[in-house]
Amino acid sequence: MYHKIARLIIYKDIAGAEILNELAGCIHAYEQKKADQSQTIERIYVQVHKLLDLATAYGFDENLWQAYLAYLLAMAETPFSLLCEKNGASDGSVNVLAKNDFGIFRELFFYDFSELEKELSIACFSVLTDYRSIPKKAQHFNKSVADKIKELQHALAASKDAEDVFAAVTGFYKKYGVGQFGLNKAFRLVGEGEDFSLQPITNTEIVRLSDIIGYDMQKKTLVENTKAFVEGKKANNVLLYGDSGTGKSTSIKAILNEFYDDGLRMIEIYKHQFHQLSALISKIKNRNYRFVIYMDDLSFEEFEIEYKYLKAVIEGGLEIRPENILIYATSNRRHLIRETWSDRSDMSKDELHRSDTMQEKLSLVARFGITVNYSAPDKREFERIVKGIAAKYPELKGKEEMLLAQANIWELRGGGLSGRSAQQFIHYMLGREG
Repeated sequence: MYHKIARLIIYKDIAGAEILNELAGCIHAYEQKKADQSQTIERIYVQVHKLLDLATAYGFDENLWQAYLAYLLAMAETPFSLLCEKNGASDGSVNVLAKNDFGIFRELFFYDFSELEKELSIACFSVLTDYRSIPKKAQHFNKSVADKIKELQHALAASKDAEDVFAAVTGFYKKYGVGQFGLNKAFRLVGEGEDFSLQPITNTEIVRLSDIIGYDMQKKTLVENTKAFVEGKKANNVLLYGDSGTGKSTSIKAILNEFYDDGLRMIEIYKHQFHQLSALISKIKNRNYRFVIYMDDLSFEEFEIEYKYLKAVIEGGLEIRPENILIYATSNRRHLIRETWSDRSDMSKDELHRSDTMQEKLSLVARFGITVNYSAPDKREFERIVKGIAAKYPELKGKEEMLLAQANIWELRGGGLSGRSAQQFIHYMLGREG
């Protein structure tokens, strides 16, 4: 294994290959009599543990060794893979080098651990290559990642030579993309200054727009804008504002699920990170995806100045916003920034022209081309939401009159009229049924 890895060219030292390199190193040390059995077994078990952690995080099963190698190829952001992401396989001398590496990966893919296991009296690789994971709910990991890796894994398992591997991997790059953007749908920004990274969010909620009862015009506006965006047409930044618990954040999560297969990715960013927006945009502007930068529960107090970074990035700086990036935000405030009565008066002792202050504050929301209002439902609409959510649970069927009576009591006790309150009420009733 060690000598095979040493012959890699394009895929040498790729991110995530630590398990592969460590395994190869400890096996090589044992073969060269530089480590005894106990030391080798200990080092192997450390890497097996890491491999199991990776499998748990992404929901891999079947042959974990082959799934891991398929994962490495899918995650490898090399000049070759990034070119394939945009254009698919192309003619060129680099293909010769790529096929060399793919031939090596195929050898590793079918590596026989049986002799090593026999000599060391271990059976961990036999377990890994015929692994049955414990079933998990979809939201516990990003199921689409596991499905994609499994697709590539099966294609590599059916390959006959390096040419087949070349066709399978380059086709995968063209279809899904490369690296974490190709495999994951949502990310958060981690780190300070320009020394930051994008961390995948692997437990995103599986929610669809059809799960949100009512708000049809609001959902239609959001869908039309996002559809235009992923199709490469002109689209606007969007602000969803209104009462708490009405489905603003859920709508954006649903949009991600609806358009993920069309290349939409989402990056969640918080107010204290706005000074990193320019660096973030520079990092993603040349990738072959459509990015929504998502800001949840956005609002500013008078003393907070982070909104100035946001204004410059949305519209106003010298550099235009890349065509593959939009900003979607939610807020309980229509104008995002806290206003006072003194803002509307030019007679304040604090400033000669307070109306200028008001215009400064209102100019931020004006940079969102589309604003969508999510207002609290009335009593009748609230009852419709309760009935719609209850319809998903067979144990609550046939109890409509009782449910609505209890829902009204729930709302009067402080739940309020909102979709969130209706969902919380149904959870309460399901707990009682249990």
